[in-house]
Amino acid sequence: MITIGVLGLQGAVREHIKAVEASGAKGIVIKTIEQLQEIDGLILPGGESTTMRRLIDKYGFMEPLRQFAREEKPMFGTCAGMILLAKNLVGYEEAHIGVMDITVERNAFGRQRESFEVPLSIKDVGEDFIGVFIRAPYVVSIGEEVEVLSTHGERMVAVRQGHLLAASFHPELTDDHRMAAYFVEMAKEAKIKKVV
Repeated sequence: MITIGVLGLQGAVREHIKAVEASGAKGIVIKTIEQLQEIDGLILPGGESTTMRRLIDKYGFMEPLRQFAREEKPMFGTCAGMILLAKNLVGYEEAHIGVMDITVERNAFGRQRESFEVPLSIKDVGEDFIGVFIRAPYVVSIGEEVEVLSTHGERMVAVRQGHLLAASFHPELTDDHRMAAYFVEMAKEAKIKKVV
């Protein structure tokens, strides 16, 4: 059985757990560094990236999270989670975890009241996936190893770099669990690769 952790410092944690379990994997809320050893993949949920960064620093998660990425264990950042994964942030000198070769613009689609939902076509996931955008970031530019999975207008809103996945929107806030299932599949493949 694949076990997916959801970083439980802030954000829509329960909704991600529900989506993971609906996709046939075990979901656990990650509250301690030690728990990172027990999981096959990690979701960094949406929330407020500055607050999340403060809590990551407070509980000593930064280096263990970077190590998790170095070990090529799958990580999936949604909304604020995408900001945490990005190597570059527009208007900021320093990245957070900084493991994914993308440049991200924060709050790119406007503030909370400008939240919206839109059907997206997502490569290897499917058509008409409802993207829920809440103060969402978007990807401004990508490194050569990064694949664009989905765009909204001209903007890149879902990207993948090997074992790293990021989305501007909140897939966990709908009853469509295809993105969670896609990530569970990534974790399965990574686990098989390790065994081989």
